Amino acid sequence: MTEDATRDALIAAAREAASRAYAPYSGFHVGAALLLKNGDVVTGANVENASYGLTLCAETAAIAKIANEGWIGELTEMALIGGRPDGDMLLGSEAVHPCGRCRQILNEAAEQSKADILVHCASGDGKVVQSYRLSELLPAAFGPKDLGLIPD
Repeated sequence: MTEDATRDALIAAAREAASRAYAPYSGFHVGAALLLKNGDVVTGANVENASYGLTLCAETAAIAKIANEGWIGELTEMALIGGRPDGDMLLGSEAVHPCGRCRQILNEAAEQSKADILVHCASGDGKVVQSYRLSELLPAAFGPKDLGLIPD
């Protein structure tokens, strides 16, 4: 699969995940799709909570899935999409980016995977896609390597 095809497939999986978001407070649905080394794709959607601080972002939900399956060191690439639902569509013309907390959580998996993962950020309508290496989104990140837990 080409780089663009992989990106597009991940964005489509993230869009499908966003359709399952639980977002009664913000009305903003976010989906994440993680590509693992073996080619599997694992998704997650945001899960809001009346106690806002307990809300789970889509990236966090997806990372929790791979961690619970023992695949925390298998992450290679991911896509993120978000917008307001309108029937089968997501509205929004601006690319959605991981929040600071999610960047840190993604870094944990990326370090365990020994990869500077590619992160595709898409607008709800899918017309805008911006791609970054995680190190661009979270420069000088703190992680397991700083605790001496991952050898160079």
